[in-house]
Parts: sequence; C-alpha cells; structure tokens
Amino acid sequence: MEIRGLRKSFGTLEVLRGIDLSVRRHEVVSIIGPSGSGKSTLLRCVNRLTEPDGGEVWVDGQLVTDPRADIDRIRTHVGIVFQSFNLFPHRTALGNVSLALEKVLAMPKEAARERALTELEHVGLGGKVSSYPSELSGGQQQRVAIARALAMRPSVMLFDEVTSALDPELVGEVLEVMRRLAAEGMTMLVVTHEMAFARQVCHRVVFMDAGLVVEEGPPERIFSAPEHPRTREFLRLTD
Repeated sequence: MEIRGLRKSFGTLEVLRGIDLSVRRHEVVSIIGPSGSGKSTLLRCVNRLTEPDGGEVWVDGQLVTDPRADIDRIRTHVGIVFQSFNLFPHRTALGNVSLALEKVLAMPKEAARERALTELEHVGLGGKVSSYPSELSGGQQQRVAIARALAMRPSVMLFDEVTSALDPELVGEVLEVMRRLAAEGMTMLVVTHEMAFARQVCHRVVFMDAGLVVEEGPPERIFSAPEHPRTREFLRLTD
C-alpha cells in the first residue's frame, strides 16, 4: 500500500496535511498519536469511505483514488474493522459473516456458510456461530467483525482503534487474534492506543500529530529513543 500526499479537510479544518506512508506486503504498521491527529480519517480515506481532497492511495498496484476506480471491487481487498462492531442484531454470528459473501461476492449459500465457519473458527468463535450479537461479549462481537472482514480474503487489513470500546478485561482476546494474524503474515495498518501491541507486534510505528506524520521507524527506536520532541512528549504522557 502506498499513500502519497494525502489531504483531507472538513470545512476550514485541515485534518490530513499531505500524508506519505507505505506498507509493504506482510508488514504490520501501527499509527499512534493524540486524538484528533487524523489517524482514523487516514484509514477511512484508504478505501474511500471518506473521500480525500488530494493525493493518491495505491493498493496492490491499483490507484484507489482514481475517480474511475471500481471502489466496490477494491474494497473487497481492503478489510476494515472499526471500534464499533456494526453487526446486524437480527443475524447470528454466522449470518453476519456470511452475508457479504453472498451479497457482495455472490457466493452460493453453502460455500459462504463454509467460509464463514472457517473464519469464525479462525478467531476462536467456533462455538458461538449460532449466537446473536446480544448474546456475545464486546470482545466476541469484535472478533465476529474481524472474521467478517477476513472472510472477504483481503490483501490488507485496516484496524481503527478496535479495542477502545471494550472493557479492559476483553481487550486481550481481540489483541490475541491480531497477534495471530500478524504472525500469519497478514498485511496490517493499525490505529491503536495499545502501546504494548505497537511495540511488540508491529514492524514499524508511525507517530501522527495535527494531520502530519511527525516520525516513523522501528518500534525499539520510536519507544526507546524518539527523535522528535512531540513524539517524546506524547509517549511520556502515555507511559
């Protein structure tokens, strides 16, 4: 994934001020920074859930920001998981995961069901396939959301603060799924406040502030010897 000169404003508020960022295949990159720094907007611009005002986004050699791009097809290759689970309350875990396979990929119902079962097993929910969202914990609901994204067989996964809405005791089960995906070689761009995850799992850490990439590098350097004063201040406050 290649992001070049990405810009986005909401009215007079310039949220992204020319972002350059690349993510190599099988790389896990975390984005950290204070609230309001543009992290979530950046992710939403990658698959044009939010339309950027300028710059380019490339995924697997496809120019996502080309107005002529088949964005629906591109989105099947870019999985995204938000802090809110966005599950259909009237569908079971299995139904939530299989729905897009049937409606978007036009898979036969039985094939969609088998793939959905596989992905629910993948995230440790093989015993909850018939449960409705109201019968699941927040961590389990988030894992259903991850399974739903994985079922599309994306080439890259975007995670937008997926643990921020969870009770502290449920955070670990979601992070464990993400650790496992990283170990399996999934390409991931992760906006997170979980500094231990960024330090232990990610290949590279990007610090954003006020719509800019202030500093990036390997976790051991960013966390142990950050070069920019703003990075040092942010990490001191989150320590």
